[in-house]
Amino acid sequence: MKNPALIPLLALAGLVGAVPLSARAELKLPAIFGDNMVLQQQQRVPVWGWSTPGAPVTVSFAGQTVKTTAAQDGKWLVKLGKLTASFTPQTLVVESGETKTLTNVLVGEVWLASGQSNMEKPVGKQPGQKPTLNAEQEIAAANYPGIRLFLAEKVLSATPLEDLTKFKPWQPCSPAMLEGMHFSAAAYFFGREIHTNLNVPVGLIESSWGGTRIEPWTPPAGFDLVPAIKALGTPEISASKIPNTTPTVLYNAMIAPLVGFGIRGALWYQGESNCMGTNNDDYLTYADKMTALVGGWRKLWHEGDFAFYFVQIAPFKYFGGKIIRTPSPQTLPEFWELQSRAARHIKNSGEALTTDLVDNLDDIHPRDKVSVGHRLALLARHQTYGQKDVVSAGPTFRKFKIVDGKAVLTFDHTDGGLVAKDAQPLNWFTIAGADGKFVPAQAAIVDDNTLEVSAAEVAVPVAVRFAWAETAQPNLYNEAGLPAEPFRTDAPRK
Repeated sequence: MKNPALIPLLALAGLVGAVPLSARAELKLPAIFGDNMVLQQQQRVPVWGWSTPGAPVTVSFAGQTVKTTAAQDGKWLVKLGKLTASFTPQTLVVESGETKTLTNVLVGEVWLASGQSNMEKPVGKQPGQKPTLNAEQEIAAANYPGIRLFLAEKVLSATPLEDLTKFKPWQPCSPAMLEGMHFSAAAYFFGREIHTNLNVPVGLIESSWGGTRIEPWTPPAGFDLVPAIKALGTPEISASKIPNTTPTVLYNAMIAPLVGFGIRGALWYQGESNCMGTNNDDYLTYADKMTALVGGWRKLWHEGDFAFYFVQIAPFKYFGGKIIRTPSPQTLPEFWELQSRAARHIKNSGEALTTDLVDNLDDIHPRDKVSVGHRLALLARHQTYGQKDVVSAGPTFRKFKIVDGKAVLTFDHTDGGLVAKDAQPLNWFTIAGADGKFVPAQAAIVDDNTLEVSAAEVAVPVAVRFAWAETAQPNLYNEAGLPAEPFRTDAPRK
């Protein structure tokens, strides 16, 4: 005789067995999708995840409903039509046998911020570092519910991961959240200006790691684009212990799971670790590595040449400090030159200078991250958002000629004219004759875009250098208040 107590259980088992496969689908969304997120406006927005193979999937948001079927490996992807920016909290619903409901979702501008410790540096306390300028006041004022923050935490992987394994999920920006998440100061100040200037929600995704080089953030697809460094894309990786200096391993764990999420562009603050190294000239390949990083991310994102803005690393005693970190005192200026080269050659990119933002040349982490975020925002406002009245670059050297024993230099981006910001004589210019010996020079503004440079010791000059020292903090600006880019005339700009 059957046990009466088992009858309901047997009936339930029969019922479950009769339910269609799709109704029992195991639905999962990536970590980057969650409550409080921001979806990118004005472009088709991918939404993806996993479900039971063959199961139907329905995604609904902002009056749109899009359907698909999970592939044999369980993956599925849909694209929402172009969305309009909105501060109104909305709900994104995904159905595939079960239902996932994401609430308080906004639509606006989304930016990915990555790099090493100067990107990672939060507004407030960070072990071994001083807080950013006016940290307490900045944190107290950080009540911006229309700005949303997401943090990918530190993980390494030998192969690309489908999802993040450690992260802090989307949160509205508040003093408690900005401080509690230890969110990037540079990214936050950038996002705050975009938010207040455009009056749209802003989503900021931070994925950074102090002390890291550029190679670990670069995918093999990026290295493949640059033949000179292609071999870096196939590193030998130990399964037991992965150094965070190994090419591709940070991309694999901290960027690959984000690839495809709708973004307007990326912010990059890195280079110090590549600049350092006293026994090699590896830093000379940095422009190629920037090309590989940006090209690789863009290729895999399938969103075209999205905006990519980066920060030129700051003056610091790499060679002249207590610890010698570079081969020579010329290494940092040479590195600046490589970063500027990358900015010229990578489409839809730009660099924010920091030569004037250092209050301590023994501190590799400048505290003025408000100005860093502002200068990145100027680039975005001018180039990405079409605000043509916004000046986003300081004076850049264009050409020079010799006239009556003086070097006459012409500049671009002199908006409003060349100026000495402190009303003192222009500084950090040197000049050389045929012997190649550079001596301090006098520089005088001739007109809005021209300087004359000379020195009594050099009767026939052949070359000029500007800010060509790791501690250079020059006073040449344009009227818009942006500093001139370091340069030398005695080497090809390329």
